[in-house]
Amino acid sequence: MTTPQTPSTGQAPDLPPVNESAPLSAQPVGREGSRVNITERKAWAITGLPGIVLALAFLAVGIWLFLTEGLPSFAPVLGVVLTIIGLLLFSGLAVVSPGQTRVVQFFGAYVGTVRRTGLVMTVPLSTRQKVSVKVNNFETNELKVNDSEGNPVNIAAIIVWQVADTAKSVFAVEKAAEFVAVQSESALRHIAGAHPYDNGEPGAETLRGATEKVADELADEVAARIAIAGLEVIEARISSLAYAPEIAQAMLQRQQASAVIAAREKIVEGAVTMVQNALNQLEEQDIVTLDNERKAAMVSNLLVVLCSDSHATPVVNAGSLYN
Repeated sequence: MTTPQTPSTGQAPDLPPVNESAPLSAQPVGREGSRVNITERKAWAITGLPGIVLALAFLAVGIWLFLTEGLPSFAPVLGVVLTIIGLLLFSGLAVVSPGQTRVVQFFGAYVGTVRRTGLVMTVPLSTRQKVSVKVNNFETNELKVNDSEGNPVNIAAIIVWQVADTAKSVFAVEKAAEFVAVQSESALRHIAGAHPYDNGEPGAETLRGATEKVADELADEVAARIAIAGLEVIEARISSLAYAPEIAQAMLQRQQASAVIAAREKIVEGAVTMVQNALNQLEEQDIVTLDNERKAAMVSNLLVVLCSDSHATPVVNAGSLYN
């Protein structure tokens, strides 16, 4: 038996409707894929000393009920239960040092975070993972990046960061320190490529001239990248900045040329001022009267003497001024 074929119309066949009731795990994961939506909350915890006293009280009463004769028939059973409760309370003891926290899990479920320091008693039969909330810092590797003008530069930065949400730092990423390192280098590459090293357009922020602003941009971008892991950036600073070795010599010559030009401009400006003052004093004190041609010659001679790199050799004219 053959199945009748539908004549081709050049159109794609109708697809079956999408099952909107499909489980979430069947949905594709992309830029807006599934994330660990969890935030830090306070776990149940009491001071360790009252907890120990309470646990000892349960043990003492339980043992007394179990060993004492003449009590009701349920007393031994109650004594065993109280003894087990006392032992379970001891399993909830933990020591939390300053700058440390404990992320408490009860059979895999997140219970909360203990930030109280010292000897504490929390949920019995729970696992308690240490998470440091101390300030951390590290220096990125020296990266070779092309600035906005295409010049290769070597750049490195120091990032100071801290755990803000202990739950996200544990459950949202695999290793928080490695996550910060990778995201910091990625942000540093992006920031360095968005600015020229120096000699940018008027008003433009350069890597060398606007170090503070560049550091603030770097801190903001790193903070935005690592916020998903419950981490925050305290400070970011550029620790190393230089042209790459292959163009360093050429860029040094350009900087030297710029410095020479700026120095020459200062020298010429000062020489012109000195010549003008000299001519004014000659005229005011009526020392000598010079026509325009002789003034031009004097100006030329004085500028040569004042702007020259080598010492001038004077020539004494023993004759007339016009010879």
